[in-house]
Amino acid sequence: MDLHQKITELKKQKNAVILAHYYQVPEIQEVADYVGDSLGLSQKAAETDAEIIVFAGVHFMAETAKILNPNKKVLLPDLMAGCSLADSCPPDVFQKLVEAHPDHVVITYVNCSAEVKALSDIICTSSNAEKIVNSVPKDVPIIFAPDKNLGKYIQKKTGRKMLLWDGACIVHEVFSIDKLLKLYKEHPGSKIIAHPESESHILETANYIGSTAGMIDYVKKHPSEKFIVATEAGILHKMQQEVPQAVLIPAPAEEDNTCACSECAFMKMNTLQKLYNCLLNENPQIEVSEEIRKKAFLPIERMLELSK
Repeated sequence: MDLHQKITELKKQKNAVILAHYYQVPEIQEVADYVGDSLGLSQKAAETDAEIIVFAGVHFMAETAKILNPNKKVLLPDLMAGCSLADSCPPDVFQKLVEAHPDHVVITYVNCSAEVKALSDIICTSSNAEKIVNSVPKDVPIIFAPDKNLGKYIQKKTGRKMLLWDGACIVHEVFSIDKLLKLYKEHPGSKIIAHPESESHILETANYIGSTAGMIDYVKKHPSEKFIVATEAGILHKMQQEVPQAVLIPAPAEEDNTCACSECAFMKMNTLQKLYNCLLNENPQIEVSEEIRKKAFLPIERMLELSK
């Protein structure tokens, strides 16, 4: 049997589910039970009946699944698959900011550690950030962390002034505006679609701004058009599957690389072989202390309730 078949067999034997992010390599997306964005993955993790959750994504995503499922095994194919955005918000430094502003509601983007979630009042994703911010009374000040680009975008959308943490995702900050405009000239009439973690000057060029799931939905509504896609290039696989007739072009990165696109090295650390090994050996497992888990569970639960 090939790896795909072996993984499928193991899933049945062990009552396991594989959850994969859109940024995973295509062969992992193909074997997954569910492929989605952070909100969709959180929702699936919360409702699964499987005894084992294999999270094909990065560390904070698997942590979120463990916070929601303390009695289930949560596996991550490569324990070193981290996140530059989560790393930009150290819990001890963030705690000092929170303690210095006790009157603020703390909204944190899901791309953060379990410890930072435990310091938060409510979690958000790029899909629901606007709704979450609007759920807070207008006279209540807000701390928004860790992504400053998403925070600036949500400020513009809602008109709310927020205290923004100075964090960012390196994958979404490497798009070249000069190369993007040059590419657009080469493909006149194409639509630029962008993830709100991108910098403001990229977002200002976009016909549509939204989460990974939102971007796919937008392309579905315009199936015969040409798109320049400003997010991690892994999304192109599922997007092309969903809308085979659309022409999809990855937005160019500052650096010259083989794909002429932006890729997350952490997301790409997971491979089909590592996924098979972790399911076979039920290792490496994600662990979260019960003290942190209980604190982090509440703001995630609030998000899931508001997102129904």
